[in-house]
Amino acid sequence: MSSSAIELAPPAIMARYEAVIGLEVHVQLATATKIFCGCPAGFGAPPNTNVCPVCLGLPGALPVLNRRAVELAIKAALALNCRIHPQSRFARKNYFYPDLPKGYQISQYDEPLAEDGYADLVIDDVTRRIGITRVHMEDDAGKSIHDGFKDSDRYSYVDLNRSGTPLIEIVSEPDMRSSQEAYAYLTELKQVLQFIEVSTCDMEKGHLRCDANVSVRPRGEKQLGTKAEVKNLNSFRFLREALDFEIARQVALIESGGRVLQETRLYNPDTGETASMRSKEHAHDYRYFPEPDLAPVRVSKEWLGSIRSTLPELPARKRSRFVAEYGLREYDADVLTQSRAVSEYFEAVVAVSGDAKTAAHWVMGDLMGMLKTQGKELADSPVRAEDLGELVKLLARGELSGKLAKEVFSKMFASGDAPAAIIEREGLKQISDTGALEAVISGVIAANPKQVEQYKSGKTTVLHYLVGKAMQATRGQANVTVVTDLLKQKLG
Repeated sequence: MSSSAIELAPPAIMARYEAVIGLEVHVQLATATKIFCGCPAGFGAPPNTNVCPVCLGLPGALPVLNRRAVELAIKAALALNCRIHPQSRFARKNYFYPDLPKGYQISQYDEPLAEDGYADLVIDDVTRRIGITRVHMEDDAGKSIHDGFKDSDRYSYVDLNRSGTPLIEIVSEPDMRSSQEAYAYLTELKQVLQFIEVSTCDMEKGHLRCDANVSVRPRGEKQLGTKAEVKNLNSFRFLREALDFEIARQVALIESGGRVLQETRLYNPDTGETASMRSKEHAHDYRYFPEPDLAPVRVSKEWLGSIRSTLPELPARKRSRFVAEYGLREYDADVLTQSRAVSEYFEAVVAVSGDAKTAAHWVMGDLMGMLKTQGKELADSPVRAEDLGELVKLLARGELSGKLAKEVFSKMFASGDAPAAIIEREGLKQISDTGALEAVISGVIAANPKQVEQYKSGKTTVLHYLVGKAMQATRGQANVTVVTDLLKQKLG
């Protein structure tokens, strides 16, 4: 069915249907080595160099489970409110593909690591709870690279560096009803996993990938429709676009008298359409059976408790606290908790300055703006949180004007120096001494007789002009309050 036919479907028809969406999210765990061998799990090495007999699937090579991978998987499951099983077991998921050297993937099937979790989303001020069916561990396959377009000039390459890197798969309940909800759910997962440092979730490096199961049904209907799976969505934008197209495709198909097939589809971002890849597999197609070379994973209460104790404050809790404790707007709290690094930087600024709202303004505005302009991450910021806190404190005390503070901040960003050192070196200290400012005020009055006469005639708004002239004469270093008071006194 072409996209043009789908675009012609009237909104009234689309409104009669409801989408049912579940996501399967694959996350690469932030371990130094692979899940069943000692090969590096890093990204970017020359093809087929981070490999060994285990991840190449050579005969006689035996897997050994990476304890750190299990700890990170448990940490993720706890953060997603899951129930951790005292025992889980690995299984072989058999299928044949050029980048799967063993001929099977080591995964978890009927005895997963964790089940029965959830994630709470806030969309348009309404809270939605999305159920999480299970979190299980598995190893990744390699990567196929296809090159060329003509049959006579087409090549496929296999890079097995990724083979054996540790993954968790987070399987949701079919609780989402729109691409917006799916987008929000994936955003929440990414934020939580980055906060607890389980994964970088870098989609460009394949550390976060998503498959979407989607079906449609008439509104009010309880029975699920036939679902199609859209595989390998590697960006948030592609997830939203693929779901919108697939929902429209299925509605148009049903309305025209057709039947939705259970199949696997791929999204083509160039056309904005999904296309059939293969008929959908069932569990029995993979011929799962227990992995004979790995013992069951047993999680003791003591081990579980020690992992739980390492969890930081999670994003949702931190957002609520920022609003309640610091009096921030919901929007500001949301921005400041987009990453753990930003939230901790902000709180370090507040600890020094004692002024949360001004600190939020400077972190979200001047600091983030300058970092974006320079193409830097917060970790590379030359301005330490403690120094920005000192700058905010000087501003709050009236020892710096807003204009001077911005000038000092710019020099802080360029040099990495503390504000006090810059103020002393550059002679940027605010002038509040009335004796020193009286001469400046007298000069401004003498140089602007027309505005002085307007003020005395009742046009008091002209005072702003005269204050500006005084600030200009002092290079912005005069205390605005003192200047304003002196002008009023001099002008009677």
